[in-house]
Amino acid sequence: MSDDAACSLPTGQLLAVATTGPLAAAPATSARPAHRGRPGADGTPEQIHLTWGDDPTRSVVVSWASPGQAQAPRVRIGQRVIHAAERGHLDGRTGEVTWTYHALVDGLRPGGTYGYAVTADNDANAADPFSATFSTAPEGRAAFRFTSFGDLATPNARWASSYGRSAYAVGAVEIFQPLFHLLNGDLADADLNPASQPQVWRDFGNNIQASAANRPWMPVPGNHEVEFGNGEQGLASYLARYSLPANGVPEFAGRWYQFRIGTVAFVCLSGDDVAYQLRGFSGGAQTRWLEATLAAARGDSSIDWVVVQFHQCACSSSQAGNGSDLGIRQEWLPLFDRYEVDLVLCGHDRGYERSFPVRGFDSADTLRPHPVTVVDSGVFDTSQGTVHLVLGCGGSDANLAASCRADATEAATWSARRDTATGYGVAVFDVNPGAEAGGQTSITVRYYHAVDADPAQGTPTDDYSLFETFTLVRPRSDGRRWHPKEPPPAR
Repeated sequence: MSDDAACSLPTGQLLAVATTGPLAAAPATSARPAHRGRPGADGTPEQIHLTWGDDPTRSVVVSWASPGQAQAPRVRIGQRVIHAAERGHLDGRTGEVTWTYHALVDGLRPGGTYGYAVTADNDANAADPFSATFSTAPEGRAAFRFTSFGDLATPNARWASSYGRSAYAVGAVEIFQPLFHLLNGDLADADLNPASQPQVWRDFGNNIQASAANRPWMPVPGNHEVEFGNGEQGLASYLARYSLPANGVPEFAGRWYQFRIGTVAFVCLSGDDVAYQLRGFSGGAQTRWLEATLAAARGDSSIDWVVVQFHQCACSSSQAGNGSDLGIRQEWLPLFDRYEVDLVLCGHDRGYERSFPVRGFDSADTLRPHPVTVVDSGVFDTSQGTVHLVLGCGGSDANLAASCRADATEAATWSARRDTATGYGVAVFDVNPGAEAGGQTSITVRYYHAVDADPAQGTPTDDYSLFETFTLVRPRSDGRRWHPKEPPPAR
């Protein structure tokens, strides 16, 4: 159960001008660099993307970068002008500065659709600035759709065809028009090109803009966000580019967080903290936060579903890839059992795999999870066990995983289905809150894969076809009294 990146990281710099709350950056120096990121004072917005504010029904954050330092960077929405907070990131390898900007747009109405524009005084397109639309989250027990994959990547020297594959993956999200997208780590893979990390991030940001400017893309850090020389845990590039909901732990702002849409609590974690790659950087703070967050969600009768997102896998049977991570199993599976986590979404291993609902695990060796059923009926009650999905199927080279191998193997009795035809796809989730108090609520999951994509031949495809459909069900929380579960005895 291994990983594929190093873990010893010198400290770099993150230059920040930010506020508290959703615009807060990681701990930063206050000095300004003497030079700018690119020649000239070009403040033209690019790499534009949205994330949720602390309340997705009423707020979003608009984030972007510019080739040079922007003058009076701002967002216009209706008659309002929202000035942006600036963060300057000094890359520890290249010495190049990237200027990023974050504007909190709040005071919105639930379920509303808004147009906005992004500009600056030195925007080359000031006469016709970039504009797009977004929708806020619905309030209460409402239906909605989200999508997910991890491991997107950008063009780089290791796989020239990655960019076409990555562009089609972004397009696939737009085909399904979700309210938002979950990006399960390994975003740009910039660390694989240390001599040009800022440019790789720029390519990534401009690629996802086609979707992320229209709907929030909510990320978690993966091992390839860990960059030598770029701050604590190597996450300074990532933290400079994203403004994420506050987690109440200021020294680890942006590394993990939660948000709520309708009756679903989304819990977004930094797997590197407990995985064997960089174990323990938070000193247990994240796991304590996780337990408190899960307990609060399960104690709230207006929340039915708990969906957890992180990068590394607890349930992957890939022997060519990284496989299941023992650290994740040790630290977090007992909490998933105790608080009835419904769905866990990961990336990391290049491809798609679905588990049966699991609860409890072996007492020794790999801590293998126990399936509560091995009948693949297509309908699963997640109040009885957690379903894990490996979704490392965005745009990264599926052949890369062949360079890694798991340290130990197990009879994967928990594994229900794998996609062996291709490493690429997108998962689509439709939440149905149910019609009656105490009745049943459901999430229908469809996974679409790009069968003819061949990175070895440089032939990406935009043809995504349905691979499988299944449905998760559980009783609504407004009709049952919930108590923490005692874990099943280990075997």
